[in-house]
Amino acid sequence: MRKFKLFSLADGYKQMEKVSKIVVTGFAGTTFMTAASELMSLLGKEEFREPRLLRKITGRLAPFLSKNWQLLMGWGAHYCMGFIFAAIYVQLWESGKIKHNLRNGFILGIASGILGLLIWRATFSWHPLPPSVNRLNFYLQRIPAHVVFAVFGTVAYQIITDRQDVRHHEK
Repeated sequence: MRKFKLFSLADGYKQMEKVSKIVVTGFAGTTFMTAASELMSLLGKEEFREPRLLRKITGRLAPFLSKNWQLLMGWGAHYCMGFIFAAIYVQLWESGKIKHNLRNGFILGIASGILGLLIWRATFSWHPLPPSVNRLNFYLQRIPAHVVFAVFGTVAYQIITDRQDVRHHEK
C-alpha cells in the first residue's frame, strides 16, 4: 500500500516563498503603475487612473454603496489584477520559461499592456454605463503603464529573490 503525503513543511515553506514573491512583485508593480497613470493623467489632462475608473464602474453597478466603499472596491480590484499579473510573471520566471531581467520585463510589459487593453475594452463594452473617457488615449496609455508595472515588478522580484538566496546560503 502506498502512503499518501498531503503536505510537508518544506513544501509549505516553498509555497510561502512563492506567495511572498507574488505579493512583493504585484504590490511594487501596481504601485508604480498607478503612480505612472497618475502622472499621465496630469500631463494629458485625461482620466487614466485605474482605481478611479474602477470606482465609477463599481459605483454604477452598485450605487447603494458609499463613495468610500466604491473607491475601496476600485483600489481592491486594481491591486487584485496586479497580483494576478504578478502570479503569472512569477510562474514564468520560476519555471525557467523566461529569465527575470529588465529586457524581458519590458517585453512582458508590452504583452501585459495589450492584454490589459483588451480587458479594459471588454469591460467598457460589457458595462451598462461605462465611464466617459477618451478610449483611444486610454487604451494606448495601457501599454506604457504596464511596461512600468512589469519593469518595477521585475526589479522587486530580483530584490526579493536575491534576499531569499542569501538566506538559503547562510543556512
